[in-house]
Amino acid sequence: MTKLEVLYEDNHVIVVVKPVNVLSQADATHDLDLLTMVKEYVKEKYHKKGDAYIGLVHRLDRPVGGVMVFARTSKAANRLNEQIKNHKVKKEYLAIVHGIIESDGNFVDYLLKKDDGNTVVSPKGKKSELTYEVLKVDKKDNLSLVKVHLLTGRHHQIRVQFKSHNHPLLGDMRYGKQEKTGLCLYAYQLSFYHPISRELMTFKKMPSDKIWTRFK
Repeated sequence: MTKLEVLYEDNHVIVVVKPVNVLSQADATHDLDLLTMVKEYVKEKYHKKGDAYIGLVHRLDRPVGGVMVFARTSKAANRLNEQIKNHKVKKEYLAIVHGIIESDGNFVDYLLKKDDGNTVVSPKGKKSELTYEVLKVDKKDNLSLVKVHLLTGRHHQIRVQFKSHNHPLLGDMRYGKQEKTGLCLYAYQLSFYHPISRELMTFKKMPSDKIWTRFK
């Protein structure tokens, strides 16, 4: 089993790093998923008999790595879910996109999730908004490194919005080009209020794959 990287844990929450290409939760493939990994970690560390309660409050797409928080009690899960509903949980992503983006900005689109699992821009969709900051550009390879802040949480939102604005993500086999770099999207920072103490907590983890080093 992949070793779990834990950034923080207490009796109420556990913050971990989701590896790239690991599921957030189990699906029909029966491949290893992060929720199961966290449960096994807690059971082993605290010698729990039976199933350990771990609440999944948000997800990352399978090809996306980065910081995730899980609840260790139902009360914590309810309070974290309430924060997500009220947009108090802040998620920051790094993305490498095709094309040179000259300045910071925001995208507002209407996104519709189709029955086949793809998301498209459609007037029938839900309002979807994000802001982005240009960190660096690579004019030689015509790429930009951007920091993305989600204001809404739609299915495949970052991938579809950048694609629709002519800046598909590098390595996005679904919405972009057939490249073998892997999807260059990483959830590097997560902020939320502790469900019990109400303290604002922020956790960061930078991507380490070789593709990201081109911008160092």
